[in-house]
Amino acid sequence: MSKCESCIIKEFNTLKSLTREELMRVSACKTGKFYKKGQVIFEEGETLNGVYCVRDGVCKLSKLSENGKDQVVKLVIKGGLLGKRSLVTEQKTNLSAVALNDMEMCFIPKREIMNDLSKNPKFTMDVLREMAEDLKGSDDALVNMAQKPVKQRMAETLIYNHDTFGVDEQGYLSIVLSREDYASIVGTATESAIRILSLFKKENIISTSGKHIKIENYNALKLIE
Repeated sequence: MSKCESCIIKEFNTLKSLTREELMRVSACKTGKFYKKGQVIFEEGETLNGVYCVRDGVCKLSKLSENGKDQVVKLVIKGGLLGKRSLVTEQKTNLSAVALNDMEMCFIPKREIMNDLSKNPKFTMDVLREMAEDLKGSDDALVNMAQKPVKQRMAETLIYNHDTFGVDEQGYLSIVLSREDYASIVGTATESAIRILSLFKKENIISTSGKHIKIENYNALKLIE
């Protein structure tokens, strides 16, 4: 496990605002954690005593709805921080985190980060700014859910998956999501998600192999309304 002060990952999140001395102190108390694909990192309702820094891999953040279904809220990639809200409130986490592939994480105890929040105003502002961006993302997602047709939301989800995570050697989307996950992200029933993906396949916009999806006509996806 590399030291925080020399870790390139910090450049992607709020840790970049810490001084070298602060990073060295954080590095001395962090814990390296590894999660296999499908493993739960934390569950909704848990008390988080620190933050997780994603060194490698992707996880999904989801919330259990009243009807017992998981609503995927966000995908977190390398450089992301999980548990920021626990730094400034005593609230239990309102989301669950599950690894979508094998992940490498660093866990930093809350007491260390709180010390830096109280002494480093630039770090404090960056944490608050990132939390504000998360809230803006949630607002945008709510508007999209209310105003955009399901087909368009599905197309945008596939485009986001492609542009953010890329493809494997065979051209399939690198991040493999279940049909239930796709349904959850776009806010529709699983049957509806399957029907839309089947329609995209029939129109030669995508092709599939099991859970794997390949975008065959990227421009056609962008034109779906």
